[in-house]
Amino acid sequence: MAEEDVKATVATEAPKEAPAATKKKKGKRVVNAGQVHIQATFNNTIISISDKKGQVLTASSAGANGFRGSKKGTAYAAQIAAEKAGEIAKKDYGLNSVDVYVKGIGLGRDSAIRAISSLGIKIDSITDKTPIAHGGVRPKGERKP
Repeated sequence: MAEEDVKATVATEAPKEAPAATKKKKGKRVVNAGQVHIQATFNNTIISISDKKGQVLTASSAGANGFRGSKKGTAYAAQIAAEKAGEIAKKDYGLNSVDVYVKGIGLGRDSAIRAISSLGIKIDSITDKTPIAHGGVRPKGERKP
């Protein structure tokens, strides 16, 4: 009796159909003009390449390229990081021209800009966004005459 029930339920089940919706493949995003943000500290250099809206396309740093310790803060490490980020942006997104924004006082400031320029990416402008100290906030306690 149990066997007949199993056979009956198997025969009544309809075969499951595959979902009708198929995913379309997204096309490659083409970004002709973008921004390069370089953060150069004494310990590391971080390069982010974004579109004009600020959405990051690719990023690289000296530490991500295998440099460790005090070598991360060198100009050579910044150059390698900028070359890697620039190659990916140019190959994958077709980046042609950029505005460069530099922040920090590290050794990699100039070498990262030169590396991006040597890849054939046109640099439209260079802006220094390094924060400047202004004397700080008022210290705690009474004012001195």
